[in-house]
Order: sequence, then structure tokens, then C-alpha cells
Amino acid sequence: MFGEPDSRDSLKALLNAILRQDGREPIAEIVVIENRTLDRWRPEDKLGSLDILAELASGEQVNVEMQVANPYNMIPRTIFYAAKLFTRSIKAGQDYEVLRKTIAINLLNFRLLASSDRFHHTFHLRDDVTPHALLTDVMELHFIEFPKFEQTPKDKRNPLHRWLMFMDDQLGEDELKELMAMDSMIEKTEARLEQLSDDPLARELAEARERAIRDWNSSMAGSRKEGREEGKTEIAVKLLKSGMNHDFVAEMTGLTLEQIGRLDAER
Repeated sequence: MFGEPDSRDSLKALLNAILRQDGREPIAEIVVIENRTLDRWRPEDKLGSLDILAELASGEQVNVEMQVANPYNMIPRTIFYAAKLFTRSIKAGQDYEVLRKTIAINLLNFRLLASSDRFHHTFHLRDDVTPHALLTDVMELHFIEFPKFEQTPKDKRNPLHRWLMFMDDQLGEDELKELMAMDSMIEKTEARLEQLSDDPLARELAEARERAIRDWNSSMAGSRKEGREEGKTEIAVKLLKSGMNHDFVAEMTGLTLEQIGRLDAER
């Protein structure tokens, strides 16, 4: 829903809730929303991942990813995607000054950073000896971990807390009504979600993705319990049988595309 052009106001409210935690000025306008994966809702597509690129009126570009399953490569992948987005903002012959500030936001349904219980971390390029000495703000990485937020005392006066509570599928009806009464954009977003939920095809595809996610989580749990390299192969075969593409299987298991190609040919 956040990737739809008609949901620009909802996305702007969410981004403001996240980015204004650092004390920055509110986003004036989102110029473009580029939705990279919402047009592919089949279970065999990029599992549990939503990728949105928003270009702001200020010239900043914001990449938002919502990730359900842990791919176990989240940090290097985030840096890689942000760097590619940053470098594509300049054309041959242009001055480096035209490079556009790039912000990567990751909303994660798993724990990523074990060193802290804080649910929201923001990273910049800083000096090792003097941590507050910022080299440049042209790249900014956010990680928001829902499991940690669940353990955090909720402050409904905080816009980010309100939006994260709204995204929780365990939120009770009374709490939802309270959030909508406090925040008109959450009320508007909930109305749009209700419209989407009335679409039989949308419901069918959402349920199919839920089944795929449960199967993936079950397979991963079995592999971790076994603690063997063979577990990766078994998971890869199961994912291939489920119709997952080779790139996705490689991302989820850590196996090479060559290994996955052989497994696919052998099954």
C-alpha cells in the first residue's frame, strides 16, 4: 500500500515519523514513488520483501524496505543497494556535487543488531576517534527491528511509535481506534487498507504469501537445529520445489547460483 502513488500522503507521514526522530525538518513533498516489487505478489517472488524508492522535493532519495524473513545478509545488502542508488544519481561528465543524499530505511520483522536493545538505529559516516565528527551526511542507514519494538514501552505521543503499533497485526481494535483518533493519517491509511482487504484477489495472494513465509520459517528452524551444511541444500531443494527462483534461493541459503543450478537439474 505504501508503494501506491495514491498513498503518497501515508508514505510521507511514515517517513516523517522515522526521519524526524533525528530532529530534521519535515518532508515537504514526495515527488516520485517508484514501487519495485509490489507488482509481483506471488509467493515465488522476493519473499516477504517490499522495496519502495521515494524521491523528495528536497532532492533526497529514500529507499524503504520491509523485510519479513531474515536473509542473513541484511547489512552488506543494505550498503550495496544504498551505494548503487547513490552512484546512479550522477551522470557521466557531471560534477560530484550533484550526487544526491541517499537514505536507506529497513523495517525488519527479525532481530538484526545483537549489541543493543534499541529498536531504531541510524548510521552515518563518522570519524573512528571522534564519533560525533560527521564526515558527510550523503548516506544514511536506518534499521528498525519490530521484535525489539514489541519489548519497548509504547509512547502514543511519539509518531513513530504510533505507526509501528499500527503495522502490528496483533493490535487490538480499541487501540487501533485510539491511534486513528490521535492521528488522521493513520485513520486515512486504515481506510485504504480496508478497501484493499475487500479485494478477493488481494486476500488470496496475501494468504499465499503467508503460507510461503511459514514454510520458509519452518525450514530455517529445522536447518538451525541440525547445524549442518546439508541443511542449506535441503532448504534449497524445498524452495526450488515451491517454485522460488534461483536468485531468491541463493539469497536465502548462501549457496552459489552454480550450486543451485545443479540442485535444480538433479531434482
